[in-house]
Amino acid sequence: MSGHSKWANIKHKKGKADALRGKITTKISNEITLAVRMGGADPTGNMKLKLALTKAKANNVPKDNINRAIQKGLGGTDGANWEEITYEGYGPCGVALMVNCLTDNRNRTAADIRHNFSHHGGNLGATGAVAWMFKRKGVFDIDKEKFPDLTEDDLMMMVLDAGAEDIKADEAGFEVTCEPDAFEAVLNALESNKLECEVAEITMVPDNLTSLSPEDAVKVQKLLDDLEESDDVQDVFHNADLPDEE
Repeated sequence: MSGHSKWANIKHKKGKADALRGKITTKISNEITLAVRMGGADPTGNMKLKLALTKAKANNVPKDNINRAIQKGLGGTDGANWEEITYEGYGPCGVALMVNCLTDNRNRTAADIRHNFSHHGGNLGATGAVAWMFKRKGVFDIDKEKFPDLTEDDLMMMVLDAGAEDIKADEAGFEVTCEPDAFEAVLNALESNKLECEVAEITMVPDNLTSLSPEDAVKVQKLLDDLEESDDVQDVFHNADLPDEE
């Protein structure tokens, strides 16, 4: 994401998270449960769980909910049989989207995602239809307001040896990127320097952004909002260069 739209999206997501606190908590809890079932309850050896716990912390998920999700995961096959599915397609104005879902009913989820795409003038594609436009990266965003004395050189010294490959800065904050294999080392380097991230995740980063008019940006944002409000949707990745939102 470009700097200006990236920070706008962070604020937009935070606002939605506050409004949909219960739904966000449920989604992340399910993600934790699945991660525990797949790799155990120790985040040291379970990167999927570590990422889910990082997301839970960033979204202020209560510790009781986290503990219940872990215990549910340790219960093995008890409860819903969750699976992960990624849908790919194009939204309004040719914007490429990848929609990561966690579901216990593949048919329900497919119908819901297909409806959202078609309702907003988009269409689903086959697996691989847009994935080639994205690269999997570790991304860390740091708010300058929280660390006003932090400089780009200081940050580079902290994370370069840990495997960071790029640092971008603007008036709002810093973005550090790395290969997925270096995610844990970079995260540990930031935490050891007491730097709290607004975002710390392994995500899909678009190679290029699609510029949109204000009218088209509204259309795309409506699709993104509807997708993210779906109970089954965990993450939505896109290559739209959305304008700042106040």
